[in-house]
Amino acid sequence: MSRVNETLPERDATLLVSSRLWPVLAHRMHRMAQQNLPFAAHLARIAPDTAAWRTGPPSGTTARLLLAAHHALTTPLDQALPTGPRVSTTAARARSTTTAPDTAPPKQPAPTEPAVPAHRQQTAPAPRQGRGR
Repeated sequence: MSRVNETLPERDATLLVSSRLWPVLAHRMHRMAQQNLPFAAHLARIAPDTAAWRTGPPSGTTARLLLAAHHALTTPLDQALPTGPRVSTTAARARSTTTAPDTAPPKQPAPTEPAVPAHRQQTAPAPRQGRGR
């Protein structure tokens, strides 16, 4: 917690530490410290006033800060931080409302046989609806 307070501005550090997901980030930072990785340098990348997570509605500031902290801790120092959420291309394709060009073979005409085999078709008249006498 003290390293977070040293690295980030007071307001940002307070938001981060008071969030519900703080234990997850604290565990990640603890593992990084055990591996001798400079997690303070990773976190320092989200401190500037021009950081992408600072733009947006005030109601989502904490969520954006948590996401930015997660990205900062999981992205190597030599790579730039993503400016938006990471997108799973598989999930994006699965939820897409647009259709790709039709590459499927042409559909076969519907069979002329009934869907139910002849030996299973009902031959008796349907029972009457309503009250009987």
